[in-house]
Amino acid sequence: MLRSTYILTIIMLFPFFVFAQKKKEYKIHTIAFYNLENLFDPEDDPITYDDDRTPNGKDHWTYDIYTQKVKNMASVISEIGKDMSNNSPAIIGVAEIENRKVLEDLLNDSLLQPKEYGIIHFDSPDRRGIDVALLYQKALFKPEHTSTYPLLIYDQKTSKRVYTRDQLVVSGYLDGDLIHIIVNHWPSRRGGEAKSRYKREKAAALNIKIMDSLFAINPYAKIITMGDLNDNPNNKSIKKVLGAKQYKKDLGIKTLYNPMEKMAKKGIGSLAWRDQWSLFDQIIISSELVKPEYSSYRYYTASVFNPEYLMTPRGKYKGYPFRSFANGTFTGGYSDHFPVYLYVIKEKR
Repeated sequence: MLRSTYILTIIMLFPFFVFAQKKKEYKIHTIAFYNLENLFDPEDDPITYDDDRTPNGKDHWTYDIYTQKVKNMASVISEIGKDMSNNSPAIIGVAEIENRKVLEDLLNDSLLQPKEYGIIHFDSPDRRGIDVALLYQKALFKPEHTSTYPLLIYDQKTSKRVYTRDQLVVSGYLDGDLIHIIVNHWPSRRGGEAKSRYKREKAAALNIKIMDSLFAINPYAKIITMGDLNDNPNNKSIKKVLGAKQYKKDLGIKTLYNPMEKMAKKGIGSLAWRDQWSLFDQIIISSELVKPEYSSYRYYTASVFNPEYLMTPRGKYKGYPFRSFANGTFTGGYSDHFPVYLYVIKEKR
């Protein structure tokens, strides 16, 4: 419901934008992020804690359920950003996936297979066995360099390492433009927001370290950091550690713009809990992507993808994201998060 109004505004404004630019034509691509809510295959991995998501486990995770879950995820991905780009995302970061196999199954779905997506994935040390990955249309994006950065955090009481997701970094060319993408799934708020806050601040500090290394090579680097940050745009990890700005006028060289902050202030969220919306899923961009000059790809607008079919249809949680599993039962739904996305545009020549 929120999305329909927001996208309508974009569609209404777009013709005026083109007119104001003397009817120039633009290429447009969608870049997205989606937390797939525990996309596990039904096989038992003896190394990770995936026992619940097996046929004999607590969730009775059968192949039939898994197949439906994969189909649901493919259906959503095929629609993200399609309103304006007439295509599924050129690039999409994903979280809460168990392994490469589930991604291969996802991309072999009939809705995505024709798009010929590539996969960039590394196994992370997360104890639950969930990873992040980047999917990209091979015809549109050409990866040049990939790497992962471990997030080294330690329990404040025991000093034992807390094993969590690595941060995935991919540098490549979108239609000739070099873009650097960081895919994140920062530590959760388990144990309470305040007690776990230091973990996400450490994650943000690692993000800054990665970006500083890219800026050292090129101060005008186009960087996109995306993911389930488990913090809102106004939390310290994002406002202070990342230093992300709400307003374009505050940007300078090697700074970050967060288009999601205005959405959060309007009450728009990507997940809900205890009658409160949060915008944990975010896409934050470097200032070079915000310049109002379109000889190369620049940011146009961002949104949360929340059509009605992705919302719980009835009951106590009506309107919340229609999650795929609740109360020990497969619901037939999708994820407990809505996807987020942005458009980048470039003048046609």
